[in-house]
Amino acid sequence: MTAPGEQPMTSAGQQMHALVERLYPLCRSITGDGVRATLEIVGEYIPLQVHEVATGTQVLDWTVPQEWNIRDAYIADTAGNRVVDFAASSLHVLGYSVPVSKTMPLSELRGHLHTLPDHPSWVPYRTSYYKPEWGFCLSQETLDALPDGEYEVRIDSTLEDGHLTYAEHVIPGQVPDEVIVSCHVCHPSLANDNLAGIAVATFLARALAEQTPYYTYRFIYAPGTIGAITWLARNAERINGASPGRAEPRAGGKVKHGLVLACAGDRGQLTYKQSRRGDAEIDRVMRHVLLASERPHRVTEFTPYGYDERQYCSPGFDLGVGSLSRTPYAGYAEYHTSADNPDFVSPEAMADTLAVCREAFAVLDRNRRYLNLSPYGEPQLGRRGLYDSLGGRSDTQHAQMAVLWVLSLSDGEHSLLDVSERSGLPFDTVAVAADALRGAGLIKA
Repeated sequence: MTAPGEQPMTSAGQQMHALVERLYPLCRSITGDGVRATLEIVGEYIPLQVHEVATGTQVLDWTVPQEWNIRDAYIADTAGNRVVDFAASSLHVLGYSVPVSKTMPLSELRGHLHTLPDHPSWVPYRTSYYKPEWGFCLSQETLDALPDGEYEVRIDSTLEDGHLTYAEHVIPGQVPDEVIVSCHVCHPSLANDNLAGIAVATFLARALAEQTPYYTYRFIYAPGTIGAITWLARNAERINGASPGRAEPRAGGKVKHGLVLACAGDRGQLTYKQSRRGDAEIDRVMRHVLLASERPHRVTEFTPYGYDERQYCSPGFDLGVGSLSRTPYAGYAEYHTSADNPDFVSPEAMADTLAVCREAFAVLDRNRRYLNLSPYGEPQLGRRGLYDSLGGRSDTQHAQMAVLWVLSLSDGEHSLLDVSERSGLPFDTVAVAADALRGAGLIKA
């Protein structure tokens, strides 16, 4: 059933797919106008605070690079026909290519061409962020069809001092402690990696904004690696008291939980990659929700390779941030190729990813520890109307058992998730029981 003001999942899936299609043609990179155009479109769905960080700014062990922008690029034969054309796909140019304008024989040009011989009709995605290079990506079929001869090569790009751009969207909660949701905005025409993650994050933000969440939710749209590092550098003290050079971060920071979204729209089963801690609350919640939902899924251990969870989980910050995807990075043949197009992602898969995020955050938001205010013997529940208030439910017996379990484990040490897992009762049933007990003055958070 759809709650008032809430979009049905099928409708949300279709809208997310439409957003993917709209963003797909844009040429994104770790800096530049493609990122700004992407954030401008996302800003039509949710309000964004956009940040610009100047080239040369020191961010942890890194430096913000020069800004890259591109207007046109092509390889043309002697008749002027564009045999490779950036206008047809932003994947055709090696990311961060320096400008070039010259004529050269195919034999010389080959050293600057990238193909996928195992998938001859696909175009690869390649970059050279921190080494001055230029190049083109094309299908092996196109390359095989090129006759020997002279070719005009032109890349109309600029690499100069500018800014790195990222954006945030904050949903205020009942407490200032934060849950961060992060997605990368640096890849060009790749629908699953990264546009599906952007779409799911955006519609998750819209859904949470219709509620009054317990935690404050901060959505981060940033270029991969350097963007997350920049965000961490600019927020280090606010996160957990960490700063470069300090060996031990202080406890009590605002960021309590987090989730990185990527590869969120393919038809594979859901995959949750745990935080570096492995026992962070978000890890427990995601494991619980996926298992309880009976969806096909995998839970994997943390590795220091992948998306920006590795930045948030780096030892100096050690945030409880996991990563949710469907088929993980490099786990599908279409990864980082032109085959990762809008047809590769489905509205149903994105809607399913969104639903899991909403289910997980509903648990996270309600998962608190309580203290029994009448701990000596079982309190009289009947005269407080608790049995009557729960008696009309379709799961009356479960509801009443949940009351007893919550009372039993409300010792300040056990969370509602502990109660649910130990009792075998659904988390929602346990949370409703806790609400009733709190209302009756028998427990306090």
